[in-house]
Amino acid sequence: MKNLSNQPCLIARSLALVGDAWSMLIMRDAHAGLTRFDEFRKSLGIAPTMLTARLSALTEDGLLEKHRYSERPPRDEYLLTQAGRDFLPVLFAIGAWGRKHRSGGPVTRFFDAETGTEIDAVTIDRVTGAPVGTRPIRIAGPE
Repeated sequence: MKNLSNQPCLIARSLALVGDAWSMLIMRDAHAGLTRFDEFRKSLGIAPTMLTARLSALTEDGLLEKHRYSERPPRDEYLLTQAGRDFLPVLFAIGAWGRKHRSGGPVTRFFDAETGTEIDAVTIDRVTGAPVGTRPIRIAGPE
């Protein structure tokens, strides 16, 4: 995936950073307040080596920051950076697609912590105000 990081397409560049399921799920859990290795491991059921690799990549790519919370034994926590916080709408856009096309059976629901209302994410084009996906697109290469 790293060979995508120099592509002119920003979708390709972004997928180079977070284009695998484990990275997406770690980011989901970080937004839910998980910060510690054992918390991520318990939530995801991921192998420790895989989790270590994904946390290192997300830290290196600037979505998480590693902070030491214990010297003995040495323990770190992983906190969202601004780039990591800005990733939440991406996760909700994927979730909205899943609600429409993959929602058979029980599903996890997400609520606004302040209002208690269920989040129903919509991606809107800032210029036209139209929901993305309701109008044709045109792709233009770099100038």
